[in-house]
Amino acid sequence: MDVSVTLYVLNLIGGVVFAVSGALAAGRKKLDWVGVIVLAFVTSVGGGTIRDVLLNRESVFWIKDHWYLWVTVFAAIGTIIYVRFFKPPHKSLLVADALGLALFTIVGAQIAEEHNVAPVIVVVMAVLTGTAGGVLRDVFTGEIPIIFRSSETLYSVASLAGVSLYLGLQYIGLDKTVAALAGVTCVAGLRFAAIFWHIRLPAFHIRNQ
Repeated sequence: MDVSVTLYVLNLIGGVVFAVSGALAAGRKKLDWVGVIVLAFVTSVGGGTIRDVLLNRESVFWIKDHWYLWVTVFAAIGTIIYVRFFKPPHKSLLVADALGLALFTIVGAQIAEEHNVAPVIVVVMAVLTGTAGGVLRDVFTGEIPIIFRSSETLYSVASLAGVSLYLGLQYIGLDKTVAALAGVTCVAGLRFAAIFWHIRLPAFHIRNQ
């Protein structure tokens, strides 16, 4: 599959699953339908928007291609309809968030590569793309962002590991599409493993004086 087509498909799928995670978070806060759609949209496009602004791209991705906007809205409405008749699977928000994290991490890396930036900037943009939407979602719902919670299992570390694997596989000559799929699998696999086995980073505590 052509690299540009792969990038586009991954971006759309990532937008859908992050929109679902935003809609589910809105449902848990009992927001109205407008709140659900807005939160789904912010979660879906937040990371990519910040990335595009920092990279000084010609146009923010969802403004240039309005299909991202419609996909987000349809995903939010679809989530509303689904939970109206069915109970969401246990930990569905974590699953949707993990998939969005994996897809957007690699999409962010590939877009950064198009701008011929240094590898460390590719890593930063990849992690930012994967995590910023979730941060905005949590801030909008009055929660400590998942990326910062000491009680939360590995999140940004999974993103960092996935993009590092993606770049490393390309460095040794592996096909870019294969490297991308491996990176996505790495991020999602680490995130799911962390959730299942409760793997987290140690908390930082300051003793009371």
